[in-house]
Amino acid sequence: MPRARTTATSRPQPSPGPEGSADNPAEPSAPAAAAAESTASERLILSHEPLVEGVLLRRYKRFLADVELAGGEVVTAHCANTGPMRGVLHPGGRVRLRHAPTPARKLAWTWEQAEVPGADGLPVWVGVNTALPNRLVRATIEAGCLEPWLGPVATIRPEVPYGRDRRSRIDLLLSPAAAAPDPRPLYLEVKNTTWSEGELALFPDTVTERGQKHLEELIALLPEARPVLIPCLSREDVRRFAPGDSADPRYGELFRLALERGVAVLPCRYRFDASGVSWLGLAAVEAGGAGFRPV
Repeated sequence: MPRARTTATSRPQPSPGPEGSADNPAEPSAPAAAAAESTASERLILSHEPLVEGVLLRRYKRFLADVELAGGEVVTAHCANTGPMRGVLHPGGRVRLRHAPTPARKLAWTWEQAEVPGADGLPVWVGVNTALPNRLVRATIEAGCLEPWLGPVATIRPEVPYGRDRRSRIDLLLSPAAAAPDPRPLYLEVKNTTWSEGELALFPDTVTERGQKHLEELIALLPEARPVLIPCLSREDVRRFAPGDSADPRYGELFRLALERGVAVLPCRYRFDASGVSWLGLAAVEAGGAGFRPV
């Protein structure tokens, strides 16, 4: 029987504003947002029907995974994560599936979570469904968890066209409430983050030209808007975040440029259970780069 994991939590603190003042928590500067880890009292953000546990047999054709359920039945589940799933793809390991049969779906099962060795050696559940983070971050905003950094929000719009020739779509476009100290719109780009080295979460886990483009477009929004990168840290054992330079050096360069130009980075930590996902607060940001070694 594996030992139970415990989670240490504390209340998040707002970051100083662009001039280094604590009077404007609605617009943290990038260095201030990266200054120190921030955790909150654990808060349930999403609840759902209990997931079904099984053992991963194989993942293939990027979108498919065969899983053996407790009774010995083998089912094929949809895998929304088309990347390499670095560090979280373990055939023979425990996984959790969502069962939602509908006439519109080819597969009744979806792979949601995977159990992997955590930073402290204890098992940790990781959210692997890349379709979930946008919904998860939106629920976190609606719960008020990010208000110290984003300010009060009036409306949230998903998948809004923006960027060069408006050919890209921002994950979440936020309109500040009338009482917000900064009236500029907030453009939020969400990145599911599952790769880690110890307590350090890393993104991306492979070369991503699309991710590079997103950073360039976030930088281009300044100063008329407030661009925010939100790494969705889909595992509870990480407490810091850095770009995955070893996987994509160009992304790391653009990440550091974005920090320098004023793009805010808010890595959100979550804990995944069989029946829900809980907010754990923010992780610290490390810029990475030449000579950087995870510790």
